[in-house]
Amino acid sequence: MANEDLAVEAGEKQDPAPRLASTFAELGICKELVEACDLMGWKEPTRIQAEAIPHALQGKDLIALAQTGSGKTGAFALPILQELLENRDVQHSFFACVLSPTRELAIQIAEQFEALGSAIGLRCSVLVGGVDRMQQVLSIGKRPHIVVGTPGRLLDHLTDTKGFSLKKIKYLVLDEADKLLNVEFEKALDDILKEIPKDRRTFLFSATMTKKVEAASKYSTVDSLKQEFYFVPADYKDCYLLHVLNERRESMIMIFVRTCESTRLLALMLRNLGLKAMSISGQMSQDKRLGALNRFKAKDCNILICTDVASRGLDIQGVDMVINYDIPMNSKDYVHRVGRTARAGRSGYAVSLVNQYEAQWFVLIEQLLGKKIDQCKVDPDEIMILKEPISDAKRIALTKMKDSGGHKKRRKVGDDDDEVEDHAHSKRSKSFKKSNRR
Repeated sequence: MANEDLAVEAGEKQDPAPRLASTFAELGICKELVEACDLMGWKEPTRIQAEAIPHALQGKDLIALAQTGSGKTGAFALPILQELLENRDVQHSFFACVLSPTRELAIQIAEQFEALGSAIGLRCSVLVGGVDRMQQVLSIGKRPHIVVGTPGRLLDHLTDTKGFSLKKIKYLVLDEADKLLNVEFEKALDDILKEIPKDRRTFLFSATMTKKVEAASKYSTVDSLKQEFYFVPADYKDCYLLHVLNERRESMIMIFVRTCESTRLLALMLRNLGLKAMSISGQMSQDKRLGALNRFKAKDCNILICTDVASRGLDIQGVDMVINYDIPMNSKDYVHRVGRTARAGRSGYAVSLVNQYEAQWFVLIEQLLGKKIDQCKVDPDEIMILKEPISDAKRIALTKMKDSGGHKKRRKVGDDDDEVEDHAHSKRSKSFKKSNRR
């Protein structure tokens, strides 16, 4: 990217601050796409869209730092689709390539492209792991306008799929760029860059940015997000978790844990307590992960327990609360986690359960945010009364995991969860209420 073509970081304060456009038409978006935005419920551009789209329409490359859930996909999809529309008489297969660090995010990006471009017959191909390769080869054969994929699978197809090339693409988008530029994807990304033209336009979007692509940035969370923490004894963390959940039983809640096994254990335990909980982790099969996400989005359950694989840009609307059950060792992961709530101007709540072994990591998070997070206090008696029902529910959950193989057998975590979730929650609710009255 040439320096003169690099747009100012979207989201940073300008002096003097220009007035931001209040409609997509004011941004220069064409009538067809304005109508598509309206059909999607996008009545006015978000801040990142209002700041980034004018630069993109002027033909500039972008490095955009924006809060998760602020409309990043629209900010890069609309300029790409606009150029496609302006040149609709020309065959533009393989016009743009969008890279994502996770399968779920890639699928959601493709869904938004297809929704925005439905009126113009947009063709989009998703190239991710965990999906049948032959289906993807057939999709490539239809010569899509947009290719969305994860680096590993995209590189596989560039290497092995006959006739597939990105040597004529006009746009490269890196979404969640800080993750893509980590060592995990470094080799695949380098190999992909060798296969695409240097005169492309490049958009980098992320909630945070590594030193590889940032000159300087301030990590922050939105003002509408209320953040608090409980300092909890490690042995009583589950009791504090249940206390928090009981306070907000009707809220849409995401709980973040450190390990795949913990997602399943907590989901089983909470269901034994009458709560509608589901889990998602990187060790679940693709169908199970998408199924859990869709059930949560549809509000069939109101608690989603996940590892950080689910915190990277997933478009889940209406999350009221994020709970950090395990404190992340990487402070940036905290920003991504809590970015699941307080999205697009809505209020939200994030609470962290910090035990004595995690305090050092929480201090680093506060340093990154540049502020102290308020501590919550609770009557110890309110916590102690939950110890017995928690112990019973956890014992049953551990027995369930042991009976189904637990971590000893080579199995996909969560592959036997359907049996559990098909049971009525009412029986567990009655059991928990009796225990709670003792």
